[in-house]
Amino acid sequence: MLIINPLFNLGDVVATPQSICVLNDHSISVQSLLQRHATGDWGDLCSEDMQANNDALQYGDRLLSSYVISDSCKVWVITEYDRSVTTVLLPSEY
Repeated sequence: MLIINPLFNLGDVVATPQSICVLNDHSISVQSLLQRHATGDWGDLCSEDMQANNDALQYGDRLLSSYVISDSCKVWVITEYDRSVTTVLLPSEY
């Protein structure tokens, strides 16, 4: 998987079956969300969470992105603090 101009390493990438189904149902690729996440497009987060992500880039901490897929559905992308793994999941699976 090629990410253009990433700000950090995604590590191993995993996705839950439910998140894959939701993305497929809406014709959205996992790759597109990973590209956004890895380049600092955190999606639909409050300003405090966006600032936490920006701080985490500098000091090392977990990174969270939240993407609205439909009126009733979001998908989260979370990269662990040590950048060893990135998980695509639904908020209800956290």
